Amino acid sequence: MAADKDTELIHEFLGGNDSAFNKIAAKYQQKIYWHARRMLGNHIDADEVTQEVLIVIYNKLKSFKFNSTLFTWIYRITTTRSLNYIKKKQAKKFLFFLDEQTKNLQAADDIIKNIEEKEKMDKLQRILNLIPSKQREVFILRNFDELSYEEISEITGKSIGGLKANYFHALKKVKEHINE
Repeated sequence: MAADKDTELIHEFLGGNDSAFNKIAAKYQQKIYWHARRMLGNHIDADEVTQEVLIVIYNKLKSFKFNSTLFTWIYRITTTRSLNYIKKKQAKKFLFFLDEQTKNLQAADDIIKNIEEKEKMDKLQRILNLIPSKQREVFILRNFDELSYEEISEITGKSIGGLKANYFHALKKVKEHINE
């Protein structure tokens, strides 16, 4: 089981085995990055938050209380660090999609497909910028990270009923803006 493996790795790390932390980092780094990327909207900020989260995990793992899964704990840290990063920068545009990879595409079909995908993502990012941050957060966690309400509740500390209401309102607003 993944949780058992995580517990084993944590205990190994706490026992002085730094390579155990490297395994934890390798397992979760991409998930941390993509969650931060969706929260922050661009590669540079997400990369910075990812590095910050890994440092926090390294320094705080000894205080991990095993009250939740490591996955939930890491997502909570990533969410908090992402929101703090936004506050530091005083960003009004919460999700701005920047895809640097389109510069490196070679095939014409890939370029056309990427332009269409980028246009769709840009439209979604603009729509998400229009909805309140609580609704946006639940929408991202449900749709992009495919988390259950229970997992989101653990991460955010909010009630499942409140999360469902925020998701319902976010979904309604996204649909309204798509149809405009």
